[in-house]
Amino acid sequence: MLRWTWRVGFYSFAAFGTDRYPPFTLGEVPDYPATLEVRYPERLSRGLVLVKWWLLAIPQYIVLAILGGGVWLARRDGAGAAGGPGLIGWLVIFAVVALLFVGRYPRGIARLVVGLDRWVYRVIVYAALMTDEYPPFRLDQGETEDAPSALVPPPPPTGEGE
Repeated sequence: MLRWTWRVGFYSFAAFGTDRYPPFTLGEVPDYPATLEVRYPERLSRGLVLVKWWLLAIPQYIVLAILGGGVWLARRDGAGAAGGPGLIGWLVIFAVVALLFVGRYPRGIARLVVGLDRWVYRVIVYAALMTDEYPPFRLDQGETEDAPSALVPPPPPTGEGE
């Protein structure tokens, strides 16, 4: 399900990284520009299951709330709320406007957006109890960095309006 969710996000709000409509399949699609592979762990810690998805992941959740949005502040009287898109959302909006007027997706923004999305998916894999490896507090923009052992991230957009 994560694989399909990533393809849909890459096509739409999470990156606007391709014009190719995501296929309706949960399986691998090697020729689609967004791929996601979660390696099956040899062994998972039984004790960590009780705390890692909520207690140990709290610092990651706080960072992701800022990066991905969803930080909503309610007034004391309960009359309203304030919030909006996070860093990823603003970067994608800027990239779409640049794509509209310049005709290409800015490469630096594309790499940053995909790096932030990779961070989000590393935390999802950890919180979903698919790995015991704690997600690092860093970007992984691919090309020069090694992928975490639990997650092999997709390639960044080509920067040619795909």
